[in-house]
Amino acid sequence: MGTVQSRASELLRLHHSGQTLVLPTVWDAWSAGVAADAGFAALSIGSHPLANSRGQGDGEDMSLDESLDGIRRICSAVDLPVSADVESGYDTPAGELVERVLEAGAVGINVEDTVHSEGRVREVAEHADYIAALRQASDDAGVELVINARTDALLHGTSRFTDPLAEAITRMTACEAAGARSAYPVKVPDAASLRALQAALSIPVNVTAHPVDGAPSGSLAELRELGVQRITFGPLLQAALTEPLTELLRPWAP
Repeated sequence: MGTVQSRASELLRLHHSGQTLVLPTVWDAWSAGVAADAGFAALSIGSHPLANSRGQGDGEDMSLDESLDGIRRICSAVDLPVSADVESGYDTPAGELVERVLEAGAVGINVEDTVHSEGRVREVAEHADYIAALRQASDDAGVELVINARTDALLHGTSRFTDPLAEAITRMTACEAAGARSAYPVKVPDAASLRALQAALSIPVNVTAHPVDGAPSGSLAELRELGVQRITFGPLLQAALTEPLTELLRPWAP
């Protein structure tokens, strides 16, 4: 597909094509090849399934070097734009993170506000400032890196926030103002919450879906009807393969 610059620009264009962009979440060269052969225009890499494929845990149990090794192998295996989950950034300065992600071949990144290494959630402005620094670094590199700013406000729920939806909206609007190109409020509980998030934002909202069961906010058809512009699977595609794989193997077990 050409240069990192052209792949990034194509990924950004796909976010605004007027059609729902589904980015299958892959974890190794094999799964990436399967998704590419199925006809998808771009892919995503999830930190959870990537870590599982390496025998490691999610939540920055991998180091940045280990994560980038997996990202590089996947990006080298397909001729498609790839967006990669880099968790909260692995305690890495924005400029260095952008440089290393682009060198590995990814042209989009998820960046979350839960800092696992410190067991805390970034403050609103702190996370927005990191997103802004990432955007500035990508602009300086001349690459339209698709920064998918993630908040875990809905995931943490009322155990941490009085009004998780309002908190998610606050965090996502701050990230949009900082230069994020899409918003990723994890664990949107229903269609009403999704509509509230979409109304508050002008950038695409990423919805996590199960490849069979859809999302709590709707089926694929319903998400399209709602105007959702970006869908990924998180760890759910990999998990969905467990039962059929078990059924294939069971007759051969002793």
